Amino acid sequence: MAALLEVNALTAAYGPTNVLHGIAFAVEEGGITAILGANGAGKTTTLRAVCGMVRMGGEIKLAGERIEGRATEDIVRRGVAHVPDGRGTFVHLTVEENLRLGAYTRRDRRQVAADFERVYGYFPRLKERYRQQAGTLSGGEQQMLAIARALMLRPRLLLLDEPSFGLAPLIVRDIFQIMATVNRQEKVSMLLVEQNANMALSLADHAYLLETGRVVIGGSAATIRDDDTIRRSYLGY
Repeated sequence: MAALLEVNALTAAYGPTNVLHGIAFAVEEGGITAILGANGAGKTTTLRAVCGMVRMGGEIKLAGERIEGRATEDIVRRGVAHVPDGRGTFVHLTVEENLRLGAYTRRDRRQVAADFERVYGYFPRLKERYRQQAGTLSGGEQQMLAIARALMLRPRLLLLDEPSFGLAPLIVRDIFQIMATVNRQEKVSMLLVEQNANMALSLADHAYLLETGRVVIGGSAATIRDDDTIRRSYLGY
């Protein structure tokens, strides 16, 4: 299967501090790739580099087109949606207003209106609360809203940063099931950063393990999940 996203020799830094040291990975068209690793490994920085949000070097291709160095807004217009860590909801706006912001780059207004029902189909709780201020939602509902807002872009590639963080196990299970359904039904490719390695490897088809800004292991998610040595040495379960 062809790669939608290809990343080679990626470096990134905050001021004088280098965080990524020449990493390479790919996301297949319609596939899910997981980036795993401990805190400080460079997972979040990897997503920010793909979005053009940090100082970086190397090569990033989206559907064969080089996008490194482009403004974040240009990358969004090419169909890359980012669900950041901490959810990033606009807490003083309603659920519906948050969703409308997710579609701000789109011009097909009739289809945007239809897409409200599409994302409410995935997240019926949000439909029940569409007039509610986002800051009054539970943590799980805010995470659902963050993902739904990204889906309003009609993305080709969805970047997800720690979607399980701080959530109860049942909510995490529901969110991962919804992401699997979106991937299967809409063929949305996903790049998933996650500390819950077991959940991530169950969802993904490929995975890469980062350690201090370098890829130490990469391959099929099933192979990594089933390797006892990798799990004990790097993933802690």
